[in-house]
Amino acid sequence: MMKNRSFPIKELALAAIAWLGANQLSYAQYTPVQTYQGKIGKTVKDTEQAWPERKKAAKGSPNVVWILLDDVGFGAVSTFGGLIQTPTLDSLANNGLRYTNFHTTAICAPTRAALLTGRNHHSAHMGLFPENAIGTPGYDAQIPFEKATIAEILKENGYNTFALGKWHITPLADLTPAGPFNRWPTGRGFDHFYGFPSRGSTDQWHTEFWEDTRRVKDQQNGKHFNEVLVDKAIDYISEQKSVDPEKPFFLYVATGAGHAPHQVSKEWIEKYKGKFDSGWDQYREQVLANQIKLGVVPKNTVLPPRNPGIKEWNALSAPEKKLYARFMETYAGFLSYTDHEIGRIVNHLKETGQLENTLIFVSVGDNGASKEGTFVGTVNNFDPAISDEQHLQKNLEEIDLIGTEFSKANYPLGWAAATNVPFRQWKQDANTEGGTRNPLIVFYPKEIKEKGGIRTQYGHVIDILPTTVELVKAQIPQSINGYPQEKIEGTSLAYSINEAKAKDRHTQQYFEVLGSRSIYKDGWKAGTLHVKGQPFEQDKWELYNLNEDFNELKDLAAAKPEKLKELHALFESEAVKYNIYPLKDGVIHTGTSGPTAAVPTAYQNLNQVVLYPGIQTLIDIASPLAGMPNFSLTADVNIAADGAEGVLLSRGGRAGGLSLFVQDKKLQFVYNLGNGTQFTAISKGNIPNGKTQLRVDVSFDDQKKKGQIVLYINGSKDGETTFERSIAGIYSHEGVNVGLDDLSPVADSYKVPFAFTGKINKVVIDYGVKAEANLK
Repeated sequence: MMKNRSFPIKELALAAIAWLGANQLSYAQYTPVQTYQGKIGKTVKDTEQAWPERKKAAKGSPNVVWILLDDVGFGAVSTFGGLIQTPTLDSLANNGLRYTNFHTTAICAPTRAALLTGRNHHSAHMGLFPENAIGTPGYDAQIPFEKATIAEILKENGYNTFALGKWHITPLADLTPAGPFNRWPTGRGFDHFYGFPSRGSTDQWHTEFWEDTRRVKDQQNGKHFNEVLVDKAIDYISEQKSVDPEKPFFLYVATGAGHAPHQVSKEWIEKYKGKFDSGWDQYREQVLANQIKLGVVPKNTVLPPRNPGIKEWNALSAPEKKLYARFMETYAGFLSYTDHEIGRIVNHLKETGQLENTLIFVSVGDNGASKEGTFVGTVNNFDPAISDEQHLQKNLEEIDLIGTEFSKANYPLGWAAATNVPFRQWKQDANTEGGTRNPLIVFYPKEIKEKGGIRTQYGHVIDILPTTVELVKAQIPQSINGYPQEKIEGTSLAYSINEAKAKDRHTQQYFEVLGSRSIYKDGWKAGTLHVKGQPFEQDKWELYNLNEDFNELKDLAAAKPEKLKELHALFESEAVKYNIYPLKDGVIHTGTSGPTAAVPTAYQNLNQVVLYPGIQTLIDIASPLAGMPNFSLTADVNIAADGAEGVLLSRGGRAGGLSLFVQDKKLQFVYNLGNGTQFTAISKGNIPNGKTQLRVDVSFDDQKKKGQIVLYINGSKDGETTFERSIAGIYSHEGVNVGLDDLSPVADSYKVPFAFTGKINKVVIDYGVKAEANLK
């Protein structure tokens, strides 16, 4: 029996101090709760009660709405002279301000990280995408907690915070049902999240929705992604205002539009029938004339030459013109419909009396128009081995699928270049205004005096956070959640709201994506378009005076070598300051699962993964099957006397994936390339009843070009096939599911969900399977 032991007060204090010293990492930044303001008596009657003060926004604080569109060029929407009608954006701009000298990072996830933190994308550790992360501060996708998001800041100022739509800035290792969740939206300051947390795009008709950190199913019921998203946004606003009408909210809506796949209902496509028959050359001329008339570009602006590879419209055949016009009709309908849904949010705010006290920012794009399509467009995934002519013929055969659930449409590069007018180049090209300049709309009725005004002050996506903080009169705490905060790197644009002629305050800015890089300072810009595979020191730098040549048509590098040298040296200093090095030579596709995984995931360095029934969907890009390693799937099942059928494990869907399933008493495996090609292995014998082990081995050759599928029933080989070609990495909009296929079917022989009717005990994934015979 332990003896009672007493400690003098002094010894206790010294012990406590020593213990705290040994635990500095956990407690050095601890902030005590508020000092109790009451007085404790021996009874309740004798006690003066007091309650901790709750965080509360200042009376009359405005709501804040940020809207970020995806893959939209400067010359797309009617608000900035484009031919795609966006009446909601027009109204916001006509009653607010158009910023014509605003910039993004030139690509998706980096822009989102920069926007939400107010820091440069490499400084926020998001130099590219989470799925291409490398172990350096500029590229590891681990946004520091010392660089709080706007949601974390506004929450500290008494706001409710909601994020909806595309996220794409959580590290792969965290994108699992087990988390950790501190880098999901709800871990970075948002009370609620609704959308898709990974990947740069989603299927608009079959979306893998997540709410907070859980997968939610059966939400669409035939609705478009935009409609579901806006329904939820209105619900969040209505709930909050019903409970606490005086409390302001922050709403961040990041649409899937206009990123491919371009999908929208037929009625929206038909609104543009025949509108683009005159082609992309005439589109460019007409839009530039509109832009000059609107005043969003200088009066002396001239069109740049067509981007390399873009054909003259009049040189195209009649079938090509018909096909390409349909692609653009679909893209235009997609954006107009998105504008319509944004209008539902604006109308809800108006109907509930909140619009006049709401600050709205709309970034029309997260980069320039996308160059990720092809010269002939894409209706569906295609075999990269085929020629442009073969691809064109396939597109013509599938023209009526464009925009539907049976397509993954992306318009031809000719339209991407046209919707980027008056700039050359496009998305990813961080050296050009065409990659980085996007329209910005600011709407704030109670503060903006010049309704419909135009602002030409230089701005960058990192400026929206400090602008918001200043306009709503919020404070950035020195410490948030125990993390001391580092300096905001953006510059508030609030000074320009009511001062059209105000001198620029954001005077210096770097850009870099995939080795293409540039530096801006006081109207001068130096940059280089990196050629993949070429040594970086051989990249050719150009020099432009944007004060006189705002769309970069006159390269002054040879005429002003000293200025170029000065700016190049400035870029080098910024590169060190903001973690830009090491430069990346193109997108690095790396394995993300199994023992050879290069990007950290939950399955890195594992030789085996065991999945149990009941697990929610595993996000594809971070799943144990991402990166296409050799693998086997072994399903331990129980089959009743009357048999069973259904999916044991699936990955992906109609647009590409794999499925192991039981049908017609046979074990079957389908490898779907998503381009109309499916390879199927079917067992020769029937599957017995009772406790049964069903297995498939899938192996690829060293080049991952072809491979072998072998089926086993209770350890005995029972079927096989080979495939002559494969896709280097199927990264689907649909994840990995145990016991069913989700959203759209991998195999043509069944309909979703085709849930397994027997009992699954577990499914085991083993890596490193060897082919039975050499794959030549």
